[in-house]
Amino acid sequence: MVKKRESMKFLFALLLIPLLITPAFAQTNSQILPTEKGTLDVKLFYDEIVLGELNALRVDFINPQTQNVQEHIDYRISVSKDGESIFGPIPLTHTSSGEIRGLKVEFVDEGIHTVDFEVEGILFQPIPVETVSFDIIVGEANAQPDTPPPVNDNGGGCLIATAAYGSELAPQVQQLRELRDNTILQTESGSSFMTTFNEFYYSFSPVIADFERENPVFKEGVKVTLTPMLASLSILNHVDIDSEQEMLGYGISLILLNIGMYVGIPAVGILRLYQFKKTKVKV
Repeated sequence: MVKKRESMKFLFALLLIPLLITPAFAQTNSQILPTEKGTLDVKLFYDEIVLGELNALRVDFINPQTQNVQEHIDYRISVSKDGESIFGPIPLTHTSSGEIRGLKVEFVDEGIHTVDFEVEGILFQPIPVETVSFDIIVGEANAQPDTPPPVNDNGGGCLIATAAYGSELAPQVQQLRELRDNTILQTESGSSFMTTFNEFYYSFSPVIADFERENPVFKEGVKVTLTPMLASLSILNHVDIDSEQEMLGYGISLILLNIGMYVGIPAVGILRLYQFKKTKVKV
């Protein structure tokens, strides 16, 4: 069992290599949850909470079908601790951009604080009130949890790919989901790998997905980056994996293939360019 766990950690470390070629992002606490009827996804993000100071809370209301920010939202917001209000509730407020910026809340005590949203209108049309609540854990003694956000019965969403291709129904996103559910999770080693991967993936993917929605050029760059990986992973759709050994064998082979595509080929290209320039200078 120990050897198997060590193998999973090694595979996980190798798989992270393609991710390291993407830009680094500042660490921001981020949570995404759906409203109670699933009409909207609400994203709450903020920097480290400082006690006794005004802390900026930023919010995006996201259309779950398009994964884009939904414009023209009517909402209320309140913040409480142990059932006692420390902020709001504010009057019914309209955001034309679908974003909340400039919201600042002072947290005076450590512990768990609850941020409640009520959504009452979309695109100037009233809707039955839908609510969603977030927990913010304040204080050094109450570090932010490392667990991934709640996921649905299908095993969670591919946030980066969904934002890149615009919909959870996009063929590329469906390919990743089916590969995970029908192949990787069917073996013990694959399940162990996904558990480790999810802990890491959901720690940063909401930030990247949000950056994709705000920056079309970056979004297209992510598509280009994902294309070789998607092509290589499609190999698993054409093989039969009936044992742990086969899962490990194919997994290691695909990881090495991706290392070659994302690291080896660019390295060879840079080396050839360097040699060309060096030869040109001598001539």
